[in-house]
Amino acid sequence: MTAKMASSLLKVAVTGLSRCAWQTLPSMRALSLTVSVSQGVPHSLWKLGRLNHVAIAVPDLEKATALYRDVLGAQVSATVPLPEHGVYTVFVELGNTKLELLHPLGEKSPIAGFLQKNKAGGMHHICIEVDDINAAIVDLKEKKIRLLSPEPRIGAHGKPVMFLHPKDCDGVLVEIEQA
Repeated sequence: MTAKMASSLLKVAVTGLSRCAWQTLPSMRALSLTVSVSQGVPHSLWKLGRLNHVAIAVPDLEKATALYRDVLGAQVSATVPLPEHGVYTVFVELGNTKLELLHPLGEKSPIAGFLQKNKAGGMHHICIEVDDINAAIVDLKEKKIRLLSPEPRIGAHGKPVMFLHPKDCDGVLVEIEQA
């Protein structure tokens, strides 16, 4: 099918075929949906992967770890200090993803500041894997997404990570991690 035919089909779909017409022309419907979806996705040199974890800042790491391990029955990791990030971490395994419990390590910890504003703790960030973090960083900079450090740093999984400014991500602190 030519691009002109696909474009015509899309125009017909947009102007509104009746429900009956959609049912009698299933191949036309599939083609028009395929064309409209693919037209809106720009080609990129990198791709988002799976949700790696949701990070939760906690004021009491032992209490939070006990909740997930002893009350909810989850597998939890040992506490790992990450001085370069100013945090202690504990990972809670959930099967299809993880929770990362974060607790301040040192006075200059970004988690300490978060907990001053949110005394009970709460969701801190989400982490999404990318297949090429360096290409992602170049592309995000071109798209005017602010990054919170000049270069990727090694994260809790021993892989490069980069945080994206929450004001550029609908109020969510997003961490991207090399898959």
